[in-house]
Amino acid sequence: MRIALVINTSWNIYNFRLRLIEALLAQGHEVVAVAPYDNYSQKLELAGCQFVPVPISQSTNPVTDLKLLWRLYRTYRRLKPDVLLHYTIKPNIYGTIAAKLAGIPAINNVSGLGTVFIVKDFVAAVAQALYRFAFRFPGKVFFQNADDQKLFLEKELVRQEITEVLPGSGIDLEAFVPAATYQRNQPFVFLMVARLMFEKGIAEYVEAARLVKARFPEVRCQVLGAIADSNRSGISPELLAEWRQAGDIEYLGFTDDVAPIVAQADCVVLPSYREGTPRTLLEAAAMAKPLIATDVPGCREVVKDNENGLLCQVRSATDLAAKMLQLLQLSNEQLQQMGQASRKLAETKFNDRFVIDRYLAAIAEVTKTAANRNPNV
Repeated sequence: MRIALVINTSWNIYNFRLRLIEALLAQGHEVVAVAPYDNYSQKLELAGCQFVPVPISQSTNPVTDLKLLWRLYRTYRRLKPDVLLHYTIKPNIYGTIAAKLAGIPAINNVSGLGTVFIVKDFVAAVAQALYRFAFRFPGKVFFQNADDQKLFLEKELVRQEITEVLPGSGIDLEAFVPAATYQRNQPFVFLMVARLMFEKGIAEYVEAARLVKARFPEVRCQVLGAIADSNRSGISPELLAEWRQAGDIEYLGFTDDVAPIVAQADCVVLPSYREGTPRTLLEAAAMAKPLIATDVPGCREVVKDNENGLLCQVRSATDLAAKMLQLLQLSNEQLQQMGQASRKLAETKFNDRFVIDRYLAAIAEVTKTAANRNPNV
């Protein structure tokens, strides 16, 4: 069977879907990665994929989006995959319409709602209308948390019978492991891992760091993540420079190998406005780290208040700082217990083997349904 994954970056496929790709290849399937060309495209080919470059613009220009729809349709007609796996907004919308036109079954994954449901403007209204039209056609739609699924159902963007909730992209429990022994840093280290976007709560984290360091100047508040200034919610390099100069945060840049940096932190923080199921929290949980995150969809799937971390109010630097100070003053034993609870949650709820098994079942289901509808194809 030929299976194509369609995502807005090759980086996304390589970092979040490689384990699924490996499972598909192990079953003898042919896997095609359809995405814009970037530094990870060749890595996908080395992993055993066929790579097909398709530019996917971040803009909201309708002419550009129509060109994307046509480009995806032509690509699907040429590749003739047995099933298409769509991720991220534009592949979910335009890829699904193209799949319908090409007569190919599709499985969609709503990995997060982003600004489309956070910012209430004309662009968001158009995007929701497009979701409502496109989501008439896929054979299956996966959501990464029950809140996102409920929102789509309430807005009548998708039929309930084709939806299912998955625990994010899952986590490889063998790649992200706890340290052999617990050791608290002196000074204490908070770490935020996220793209530098306002909707990730970076501004609140910077302000909270300032408030925390006003009481405990030695505490280190670090940020790891790519600059996303091309995104309409992105932080500009100039603003980042101002924050760094103020001395309240340390910017660590960007890396694919986050595990060594997470290992050196005492607590991982994510004050996001809304998530699917945040990969950064899953990685930190698997490494037995205490967590702090906002009490919003996605984040509260991974952070159980007063068990493996603390939940704070969304868009509130003051409450985030209060939770950081609360956790900072816990005993070593309490921090270790929180970390152990994080690892247990990762093992029982977020093992990526479950996600892979559900995808394999969904692929079998939608391709069988498509074959029954088109017995002569």
